[in-house]
Amino acid sequence: MNKDQVSGRAEEVKGKIKETVGKAVDNNRLKAEGKADQLTGKVKAGYGDAKEKVKDAIDKA
Repeated sequence: MNKDQVSGRAEEVKGKIKETVGKAVDNNRLKAEGKADQLTGKVKAGYGDAKEKVKDAIDKA
């Protein structure tokens, strides 16, 4: 697991927490920020996953 994967997954968790808190206190801005953080995290994690696949393919070659 590389740092992009870890960072992305952490960002997703942070976003989920923000979204949940936003729902609990009925704060639309906080909910939206949470969803945006989750999306950012998914993109980072996807990039890290792709890097890992390329690295694995190179190692196998």
